[in-house]
Amino acid sequence: MNLIEKYNVSVPRYTSYPPANYFVEMSAESYQEAVCKSNDEGCSTLSFYLHIPFCHHLCHYCGCNSYAQPSDKAVVDKYISALHKEIDMVAALIAPQRKISQIHYGGGTPTLMPVEVLREINEHILSLFGTIEKPEIAIECHPGFLNAEQWQSLTQSHFNRFSIGVQDFDEKVLKVVNRTPALIPVEEIVPILRSTGATISMDFLYGLPLQTPQLFAQSIERAIATKPDRVVTFGYGHVPWVFKRQAILEQYGLPLATDKQQMYENAANLLCEAGYVQIGMDHFVLPTDELYLALKNGQLHRNFQGYCTRRTTGQVYAFGVTAISQLDGAYCQNTKSIEQYIELIEQGKLPSSKGYTLTAEQRIARSVIEQLMCNYQISWSQIAEELKLSIDEVRKALHFNLEQLQDMQADGILSLTTDTIKMTTEGHPYVRNVAAALDPLMQNTTKQFSKPI
Repeated sequence: MNLIEKYNVSVPRYTSYPPANYFVEMSAESYQEAVCKSNDEGCSTLSFYLHIPFCHHLCHYCGCNSYAQPSDKAVVDKYISALHKEIDMVAALIAPQRKISQIHYGGGTPTLMPVEVLREINEHILSLFGTIEKPEIAIECHPGFLNAEQWQSLTQSHFNRFSIGVQDFDEKVLKVVNRTPALIPVEEIVPILRSTGATISMDFLYGLPLQTPQLFAQSIERAIATKPDRVVTFGYGHVPWVFKRQAILEQYGLPLATDKQQMYENAANLLCEAGYVQIGMDHFVLPTDELYLALKNGQLHRNFQGYCTRRTTGQVYAFGVTAISQLDGAYCQNTKSIEQYIELIEQGKLPSSKGYTLTAEQRIARSVIEQLMCNYQISWSQIAEELKLSIDEVRKALHFNLEQLQDMQADGILSLTTDTIKMTTEGHPYVRNVAAALDPLMQNTTKQFSKPI
């Protein structure tokens, strides 16, 4: 049996631990209590996430909490007003001396909003707290609906990192997945953003209908020619039981797992040959990028918004419908109903819907799994020292099965010493499998996840 056959099984992505499908009902009072507790535990810096759920239309592959733009503009206006009110409600619970290290806009399509609306939200947040030196203020951008003037306006609205959602340059692929191609070529977008010194990231998705290893490589080559600071290659996760619209793609046929793996390998080889360095599972950055420096120092971090450094890491306070806060001791997700979200905020109530309060053992497991997912290695002695525990206490919080790990070592995906687990280069695509092997929640679970390849 080859590695893809053996390890291409359902496992979590581990953007959080425990994963979001373990969340249970959480009251607004419990969330408020968790926010207050967060002032005295965990990282002191603040990361704010803003969820803009609206899209011009929905891409078939989308696994985000997104909604088609309502025909009634008043709904959008009410939503933005509620967002401002929620920011004030949560900010009142946060210690005023804490500083902002990160602001991130996701969706949906954040750039569907007029630029002045986004600028006003940034200025609102920045008026409430101080910042660290050079905080990261990032936005996910759909290039299908932005002209040169709008890109220029975004650079003047406090943003200093732009993630351009290219997905694929092949317009045939974009058509079958219902995504609009870029309004102006990326070769024109990049100089506009670069003129301000902003960090530029291009996001690609592989594993879509009509994609082949050769054609996807051509998209990556075109991206490389523009020299973005970061290139992100996400593997498409087909979970139609969660997002029913994804089932539409099955009529076109999805690439085989072997072809999907070849797309990833071709992209990785091209990017590395062009001087990029791989970060985590799917990021490739220039050697001058602070993500690479963090990786070298074992200080890479990860949250729902992606990879970040310890410098820009903060406990995440999330605003907007379906947005998930990631605090030291708890996660909390807002309601999925836009109507209910607006109604609760107007009543002065936090729109909490579900979440999860971590046990002491789960906080230990989170530290171990996060270290593995971010840095491709675990040092038991280092983690034990950081957590002020013994190595045995750390391992007891996990599903530590030496025989299973030795089997993975025999397959060449990791190497073991008495103190470390290190992923091999060939094993990088299977880091989720190793994390799942250590995860006590994954033993005899009935939860469903996407496959790593």
